[in-house]
Amino acid sequence: MTMKFSPGVAAGLVFCCLMAASPLAAQQLPPPQVSVQELTPEALPVINELPGRVAATRIAEVRPRVGGIVIERVFEQGGKVETGDVLYRIDPAPYDVRVASAKATLARAQATALNAADQEKRARALRERKVTAGADLDNATTALAQAEADVAIARAALQEAELNRGYTVVTAPISGVVGRALVTEGALVNAQTDVMATIQQLDPVYVDFTQSSSELFALRRALAAGQLAMMSADEAEVRLVFDDGSGYAHPGKLLFSEASVDSSTGQITLRAEFPNPEGELLPGLYVRVRIEQAMRDNALTIPQMAVQRDQSGQAYVYVLKDKDTVERRDVTLGQTSDNRWLVEAGLKPGERVVVAGAQKLYPDAKVKPQPVVAARPVPAGAAAAAETPEAALPASDVKAGE
Repeated sequence: MTMKFSPGVAAGLVFCCLMAASPLAAQQLPPPQVSVQELTPEALPVINELPGRVAATRIAEVRPRVGGIVIERVFEQGGKVETGDVLYRIDPAPYDVRVASAKATLARAQATALNAADQEKRARALRERKVTAGADLDNATTALAQAEADVAIARAALQEAELNRGYTVVTAPISGVVGRALVTEGALVNAQTDVMATIQQLDPVYVDFTQSSSELFALRRALAAGQLAMMSADEAEVRLVFDDGSGYAHPGKLLFSEASVDSSTGQITLRAEFPNPEGELLPGLYVRVRIEQAMRDNALTIPQMAVQRDQSGQAYVYVLKDKDTVERRDVTLGQTSDNRWLVEAGLKPGERVVVAGAQKLYPDAKVKPQPVVAARPVPAGAAAAAETPEAALPASDVKAGE
């Protein structure tokens, strides 16, 4: 008996036959080649990236020690100065007069003291011959002591006058970079009040950065539990990262952390010192500070390209099982180090994780595994790696491309 179908029914039957044959065709395809890496525990530093600001190590506001009219500005604005370099000159004429007056006062006091000494000598001689009473000698001795005291006062006044005369030359108290001039020639400045310029020492510089108190306490709890080994200030490596992602060439040194928590922000302030020979770091510059605060023993890490995420955002990897099949494994990830993730939970040492070629896999899929070539770390701030970097290719693919 011959059955006849309409054109639409016939097309549907052909489509169903093709769909039924597709799994068989998929099974007949050769297993995909993937690169796998065996997990090996390693020591991994705990690195935190924290916000910070650059600050000068020393700041000096140049103020006049004596008042007067500024007659000359000597320094170049924005230039470097050394300790003792002349910055300003104040009109010295009034102070020259005071020095001359102090010298005259000292000369008069010295003459009076010389006369008093002669009178005391004469009174002593007369008293020895018992010509005068003892009271005359006492008066002469007292007058000599007063005259000598007047000489000391006059000498101190002269020293003060000369000191003030020297202060009319305003010099740099520290070495560093001097800012803009805050007063000009002809300006009247008052002693100890007016700021004439500011000098900042910029080599080295300080970087003050903050860390959440909860993060610091979590580190301490992990230290107490034996999960981490805390690093001392001398061992901790501190580096800077700029806004554009580039790193600063010179490493720094951790100096201290505050002993108190800011009540308004819950942050703890830390300070590091960085060399600044090229003058790249300027006060007030915002930077990111990468600091190694502890060392995690027996840590497991996987390449970033091995991690995939489902629609809910759950991170997972494919782990190689027996008979060259794979299974999906959800993982909990921690910090990143170069181009690798720290695995907090979900994997064990000795397991083999698919690094490259996992995009088209599914649970229980059969694969052809190849070991990963020794990974080469990607520097911080470098451009993103290609889809399948050489470090994660199977050994056979790398040799073929050489």
